[in-house]
Amino acid sequence: MSQSPAPAPPAREPFWGYPDLALFAMLSIPSLLAAFALVQGALLVTGFRPAGKAGPLLAGQFLGYGFLFLSLYGLLKLRYDRPFWSSLGWVKPRYGLVHSTLGGTLVALAIAALGVLMKTPEINMPIRELLTDRFSVLLVGVFATTLGPLCEELAFRGFLLPLVARSTGPAAGVILAALPFAVLHGPQYAWSWRHVLLITLAGAAFGWMRLHSRSTLAAAAMHAGYNFTFFSAYLFQGKDLPTQW
Repeated sequence: MSQSPAPAPPAREPFWGYPDLALFAMLSIPSLLAAFALVQGALLVTGFRPAGKAGPLLAGQFLGYGFLFLSLYGLLKLRYDRPFWSSLGWVKPRYGLVHSTLGGTLVALAIAALGVLMKTPEINMPIRELLTDRFSVLLVGVFATTLGPLCEELAFRGFLLPLVARSTGPAAGVILAALPFAVLHGPQYAWSWRHVLLITLAGAAFGWMRLHSRSTLAAAAMHAGYNFTFFSAYLFQGKDLPTQW
C-alpha cells in the first residue's frame, strides 16, 4: 500500500535571511553617497542656489532611500520572485489607519512626559541649522510626516523586524529593531543618551504596532502621528522659529 507523500514544510516567514539584510545594509552608504553627489551635481549644472540647507539635504536623503529600496525591490523580485510592498507588510490594517495615527499622538505625549521625568536637557540640536526660513520649516515638517515614516518603517519594521523577531522572539525583536533606528537619529540629538533612549522607546512602540496589526503601514501611520505631534508642538511654542517666519 503506497504511502501518501509527507506534507510540505510550512513556508518560512519572512522568507529572506541575514545575508539579504547584510547586503541591504552594505548598500545604504553607497546609495546615499550617490544620491547626494547627484543632487550637488544638479545644483552645479543648473546654477540653482537654494535659500536654505533643508532642500538639498532632504532631496539627497530621500533620493538615497529611493536607490536603496530599488535595490531591495530587485532582491525580492529577482532572488525570491516575491512582491515588494506586501512582502514588507505594507497592507492596510483591518481597523484602519485612524487608530494608528492617534496612537502616534499618544506615544508622543508619553515620550514627552517621560522626557520631563528624566530631566532630559535642552540641547542645541543640529537639525535646527536646517530651520532657517519658513519654506525650510514647512519642508522638514512635510517630509517628517510623510516620506520619512514611510522609508524608515519599511526598513526597520518592514524588513528588519520580522527577521530578528523570527530569531529572538517578538519582544526581543522589537527592541533589537528599535536600537539601530535610534542610532540613526542619534546625530539629530547630538548623541544625548536620554534622547537616544526615548527614540528607542518610540521605535519599540512602532514595532509593537507592526506586530500587533501585522501591517507596516500601521506602524508608519503611528510614526507619522508621532512626528506630527512634535512638529505641531514646535510650531505652537514658537520660540525656536526662524526670524523670517
